[in-house]
Amino acid sequence: MRRASRSWPRTRPSSTTRRTVARSSPSTSSTPPGHADFGGEVERGLSMVDAVVLLVDASEGPLPQTRFVLRKALQARLPVILCINKTDRPDSRIDEVVNEAYDLFLDLDADEDQIEFPIVYACARDGVASLTKPEDGTVPADSDSLEPFFSTILSHVPAPEYDETAPLQAHVTNLDADNFLGRIALLRVEQGELRKGQTVTWIKRDGTMSNVRITELLMTEALTRKPAEKAGPGDICAVAGIPDIMIGETLADPENPIPLPLITVDEPAISMTIGTNTSPLVGRGGTGKGADAKAAVKDRKVTARQVKDRLDRELIGNVSLRVLDTERPDAWEVQGRGELALAILVETMRREGFELTIGKPQVVTKEVDGKVYEPVERMTIDVPEEHMGAVTQLMGVRKGRMDNMSNHGSGWVRMEFVVPSRGLIGFRTEFLTQTRGTGIGHSIHEGFEPWFGTLQTRNNGSLVADRSGAVTAFAMTNLQERGVLFVDPGTEVYEGMIVGENSRADDMDVNITKEKKLTNMRSSSADSFEAIVPPRKLSLEQSLEFCRDDECVEVTPEAVRIRKVNLDARERARAASRAKHG
Repeated sequence: MRRASRSWPRTRPSSTTRRTVARSSPSTSSTPPGHADFGGEVERGLSMVDAVVLLVDASEGPLPQTRFVLRKALQARLPVILCINKTDRPDSRIDEVVNEAYDLFLDLDADEDQIEFPIVYACARDGVASLTKPEDGTVPADSDSLEPFFSTILSHVPAPEYDETAPLQAHVTNLDADNFLGRIALLRVEQGELRKGQTVTWIKRDGTMSNVRITELLMTEALTRKPAEKAGPGDICAVAGIPDIMIGETLADPENPIPLPLITVDEPAISMTIGTNTSPLVGRGGTGKGADAKAAVKDRKVTARQVKDRLDRELIGNVSLRVLDTERPDAWEVQGRGELALAILVETMRREGFELTIGKPQVVTKEVDGKVYEPVERMTIDVPEEHMGAVTQLMGVRKGRMDNMSNHGSGWVRMEFVVPSRGLIGFRTEFLTQTRGTGIGHSIHEGFEPWFGTLQTRNNGSLVADRSGAVTAFAMTNLQERGVLFVDPGTEVYEGMIVGENSRADDMDVNITKEKKLTNMRSSSADSFEAIVPPRKLSLEQSLEFCRDDECVEVTPEAVRIRKVNLDARERARAASRAKHG
């Protein structure tokens, strides 16, 4: 089969421009989201481009998120251009950063062709780029524009290769929606031409095929989509007229339908149970009053059907998510790449008016040769030197092993650990406390290793409300010596709701609704008023980190509460006794 490697004719400058933008769109490691939790977004973005530009700071060097995206780019066999930016920084160290970039390529098993990449030195703030290395702390002097950077892209990145006689093949890489056009499929044309009004074969994920008509064809120019008549190899376009099309599917020639490979993403590493709200406060408004509060309660989404429909809609555009059934008809196991991605899903549903019960995040294990393997993360931490010992101790408790440590003499230390994914659940809050808010941490999926055994994460127990009612300042004054409280005076609580963190390791049932008894006897001494310590307010992420195995999080549009899975104190005591005595 003859393959051509030519651009579109000069009479179509707009198409050439679109291809150039598509090649240079992931100009940094975070243009597709650099966080490893969004691996599906990264793989979809990389499937649409011809090359990547690896943008590295001349002082900081390759950052942790750079490793994840670069690994995906190398696996896709995409050409790489290294751009060293901010060469004018006083603390720049260009030679060392270039060597670190080479080391990163070697760590990711790059072959000889991939490691022979061009290097561009730039100061983007001044709009200057050069192929000649400047001195540390200086702007490239042999250029006054970014022309060397764009010339490197044009010379190093080949035009899309295609066969002029090959049938149509277009890969769906993303989805969008329009009020008038309905679902819009964003795709890249690999072979052939796609025309408005054309009848094509839609090859679904399960292998079935059906003929559909392209009712609308759109091309992106600058930041807007404009109608177009046709799109060719290398073009990124949007089509309408296929209401149920999904990511990873193919539009092909009806006479010779050839499917393209499905988009594959990394296996999920973290799971949590998402179900309907089962607390005594379900469906009740927050602090609002009157007609607005009644309207807010009316619009609340609390049924299992509504939650399941919303999770199914999320699966349409999120290829890295999985939703599995559980033993309960009103709860589902949602698996994703990381805790952050799942927390964002819950927060989005919360803002849409859903009331949910969220279980403690768990790791997704797999069995290899009869042994249980669990996911591990490569954790990169930047901290001031004085906190190095505290961080090492934190990671040691979580059975993390140090792989690398570097100190460039700036007062900061960079440490790399390989740690079980479940050891990082609840790590962030304690990490920020130990480093006084100065530490920076980032983790990426490293693979699976044999089960690490029991991990001890949270040392303190919970303060659990033993009855329903409103929190009183009198009760808070007496309980604040027992631990840290999470609620304000006047907050409505129920039995089994967690109202604070105990100073000891075990849980404690407390009466936080207790009121001061009033008598007709005059006190011989004036009442002593004690200041109430401001409660610690937990965000959704912090609440998920705080949870133990027998606890869950209640999420409503107005509040995030932590509660026991079993609300009855006597039943919890009997269950603990049975577990203790076997």
